[in-house]
Amino acid sequence: MKRDAVPLERDSAEEYASWFKALADATRIQIVSLLARHREPMTVGQIVSAVQIGQSTVSHHLKILSEVRFVLVEHRGTSSLYRINQACVSCFPSAADVVMGNPVPVAPTCD
Repeated sequence: MKRDAVPLERDSAEEYASWFKALADATRIQIVSLLARHREPMTVGQIVSAVQIGQSTVSHHLKILSEVRFVLVEHRGTSSLYRINQACVSCFPSAADVVMGNPVPVAPTCD
C-alpha cells in the first residue's frame, strides 16, 4: 500500500454506497433506464405498463430511487409525475471512478 494513500471520506463513501445500493436491483435499473430514455415525466401507471410489474412494487422502487435523488417527483393534483434527475445520474459514472481512486472529476451536484 502506498504511504500517501488515504480512504475516501466517510460522507462521500456513504453517499456513493446509497447510490450503488439503490441501483442493486434489476427493476430499479429498468425504471431508471425507462425514465432516462423517455425524457419526459411519467405517471406510475405508465411505468407499471412499461416494466410490467405491480403498482405497489413500482411505487416502492420509485420511493427508493427518489430518496437518492436519481428520480424526481412532481405532484400535480392527485397525480404524481416521475422524471429522471439528469444532474444526479450524470454524477453516477464518476462515483465508480472516485471509489477506485481516480481523481474527482468536476461534476454537477446531485440536488
